[in-house]
Order: sequence, then C-alpha cells, then structure tokens
Amino acid sequence: MSSAQRSAERPLYRDNARLPVRRAGIDTYRQPVLYLHRDCLVSCAEGFAALTRVKVECGDRDVVALLNIVTGDWLSKDEAALSDAAWRVLAPKAGAIASFSHAEPPESASALRAKVFGKRLGEAEFESILRDALASRLSDIELAAFVTTCAGDRMDLDESVALTRAMVSVGERIDWGTGPVLDKHCVGGLPGNRTTPIVVPIVAALGHRIPKTSSRAITSPAGTADVMATMTEVDLEIDVLRTVVDREGGCMASGGNMHLSPADDILIQIERPLDLDSDGQMVASILSKKVAAGCTHVLIDIPVGSTAKVRTMAAAEAIARRLAFVGEAVGLRVGVLMSDGKQPVGRGIGPALEAHDVLEVLRNSPQAPGDLRERALDVAGAVLELLPGIPRGSGRIQAAGVLASGAALRKFMAICAAQGGFREPGTAHFVEPVIARADGRVGCINNRQLARIAKLAGAPLNATAGVVCSLREGDLVQRGMPLFHVHAGSRGELDYALDYANTHLDALSLRSEPS
Repeated sequence: MSSAQRSAERPLYRDNARLPVRRAGIDTYRQPVLYLHRDCLVSCAEGFAALTRVKVECGDRDVVALLNIVTGDWLSKDEAALSDAAWRVLAPKAGAIASFSHAEPPESASALRAKVFGKRLGEAEFESILRDALASRLSDIELAAFVTTCAGDRMDLDESVALTRAMVSVGERIDWGTGPVLDKHCVGGLPGNRTTPIVVPIVAALGHRIPKTSSRAITSPAGTADVMATMTEVDLEIDVLRTVVDREGGCMASGGNMHLSPADDILIQIERPLDLDSDGQMVASILSKKVAAGCTHVLIDIPVGSTAKVRTMAAAEAIARRLAFVGEAVGLRVGVLMSDGKQPVGRGIGPALEAHDVLEVLRNSPQAPGDLRERALDVAGAVLELLPGIPRGSGRIQAAGVLASGAALRKFMAICAAQGGFREPGTAHFVEPVIARADGRVGCINNRQLARIAKLAGAPLNATAGVVCSLREGDLVQRGMPLFHVHAGSRGELDYALDYANTHLDALSLRSEPS
C-alpha cells in the first residue's frame, strides 16, 4: 500500500492529534481517565503509553487525564472515551472533538519530590501541591506518595501548621463576624458515638452559635451527616447554611457542597485504601475545616481504646499537643476531651439506628441509651466551658438542664425545620439476631468488628442497615440469647453480614463464669 493510500485511510483529524470523544460510563471517583484503543493512531503518533498524563482539550475547557489503553473491542481506534470524572470537567457537547497532547509536569512536582526525599515543606509548597490536586494535575499515584511521605513522624509541628493554612487557603471560608463561634469534633473510631445531634441543639438553645458541618462516612458505618440525612436535609449551600444559623443559632449540615478545605476531602480518599492514620495530616484536616467554617472555639473528643482509632493514652496526648500547637498558630481556641473508647456508645450502629438513639435522648425517653446521654452532656459541657467566664463543671449542669427541660428537643426540631423539615428515621425490612453459643460474661467488645458487620449489612449506603447492640462489658450472657441484632435492607445483605458475624464472634468475646 502506498503512503498516499495509507494517508487517505487516516481520519482527517489525525494530524492535529484530535479525536471525537464519548462517555465511557466508568466511575473512577475523582481521577480523570482517558481511554484510547491500543491501535489508536493519535496514541501511536504522540507516543502515549498506559498511565501517561495526557492533556485533553475540548472547547474552552481542559483536563489532565491518566491514560488507560483499551485492548478489547468496545472502543474503536478512531475515538476516545472519558471517565465520568473527566466528562464532568470537560462537559463536551454531542459530537465534540477533543485534542490530545502530553501534559506539562505539574508546578508542584518539585515540592512533592522534595518531600519524598525528606525535605520540610512550607505553606507555599503545600499550597502548590493542594492546588494541583484540586485541578486534577496530580494522579492518585502521586497523591499516594505525598500522603505516605507525610505519615508517621515525617511531619513536624511547623509543617502541620503550614499544611493547615494551605488547606484553608485553597477553599472557601465563612466569616460569621465578631463573637465566639463554637464547634466540636470527634476523631472517630467509636461506633454509635453520635453526640453531635444532641450537643448542637443544647448549645444553640443556650444562645450560642454552633454552625456544625460534618462529613459523610468514609470508613465507618455512619457519619454525622449520614445520621442527620435520615431526619432532615443536610446538603446545604453556604447561603442556606447562613440563613439557618442566623435564624436558629446552629445547624447540622454536610460540608460536601461548601468547598470548605476541599483539598482535605481528596487526601482523605487517598488515605482510606492505604489505611494510614497520620497525626500531622489528621490535625490539619480537622482544624483546617474548623477555620474554614469560621469557628473560634473547638472541642475535640478523642476516644481512647484498644479497638478505637486512638488506642493508647500516650497516642492521645501526642495528638492533643499537636492540636493545641496548631490551633494556637491558626487562631483557634482548642479544647480536648479524652473519653472512654473501649466499647460502642448507644445501641445503634448505622445511620437510622443511631438517629433513633439520638431522638430517644432528646425526647427524654426512659428507654434512651444512658451512655449516649451522659457522653453528649460531657461533650456539651466541655464545649460550653471553652467560653470565657464559664467555670469548670457548670457547663455540664447547664447542658443537663436544657436537655431535661425539652429545650434541646425544641431547638433540634427548629433547626431541622430550617434545613428543610423533619422526618422520622426509617427501619430495616430484615432483622435477625446473632446468638450466644455459651454462657459467660462479655469480656471485651471489638469496635472494629461490630462496625465491619454493620457495613456488611449495608450501612451507610442503606440508611436503615446496621447493628443494634445493648450489651456492655461485664454483662451476663446465657447461651441462646441475642448478642446483637443485624438490620439489613435485603435478605442477601442480611445473610452476608450474619455469615461474617457468626464466624467472627470475637466481636463480643465472652469469658466463662467460674463454676
């Protein structure tokens, strides 16, 4: 075949490295991905290989995408396909043609490489990395390298301050004007510890501002936003959130739509599959969102237990020191409450199940879980005592009075009404117990195992799924009685969770009673 014939067979847009684009229908989460056939002329001409960073331009938009090579026949050699993440950025019209070229190295590449080799980074260097991450100019592989180099003891206190400030600078920031703005946060790892929907209305009912934004669950069976979503609207824009707080003094919303420290959301999603818990990044994550939300006084709850996120008091004290140092540097008054993390709080583990516990406490029901009530009052008291002029111990007394009087419930309902209306949380279609196989007493409760069972049952995606456990350490158990109940939205999910639970009965380990 002559060169003229070969040229005639090529698409007209080949010489300019251009191809029509279509949607691949593949969810790659936040990573934009480009798909080209292995015989694609553009790919061959440009020297693209798998995992090449390719700049894709379509109309007046562009994105840097990671190339995946297609060896099957679902994509022709004369077209390109885009992952959902890339498609959202480019938003191409029907029949659109895109151009492709090698992407320039991201501006932050030198800073990232320097951190890999142990150099300390400053605020400008962290900000460069985060801006490139937000613009999808860094691949997940590069971000994983960054997260790893910041883990363990490889980030000092000054770097935590620099990273916190950088996280704030690349996102939105709310200004509430003068006066104290309160908040609280739990570092997590303790199933059912859903104090926020009780603390916020208590504090707001006392006339203080507490604009609480929370995340959806990342690795747990429920986050505060998931729990609140079973009772009211949580996906609020910033202007709506302002209206709610101006009207009621507090809110309980998801931070996902507000772009408060958005770079942190990206880093969290990278940390999750790596299962890395870095004190430096965790502190920057927590405090950057508090600064961005306009808070001035923040209470951090650190549950400590052998199967909690923070396992030793020494580890908790190290986190507390870092929180205090970074908080002071970024203008926050930070208080720390170290709490018992040996076992779950409340009975429910899962969005709707935890919501039922919350409502029982707010409604002063005789059946309300006492440990959740007491924990919420401890946290609310500690939040109030961050304010000037509130002596130690009096905050909890104020909180208990507001809860007992019904003022906290009224404020909770008012906040829900302002956010879009209140609804009762639902219940699961399928519920079955996990039965004790012997007599004994509960020796210890494995928080991680119970959380795992709740997730296998469908939580948090199925809001009514999860686990209900009323037993606590030291409780007497007789053979044949329920250890806990599994709630699920389908028979298949229920069976899946029960199968795991019955082969991992160490979720509640029993010790034999002396004869």
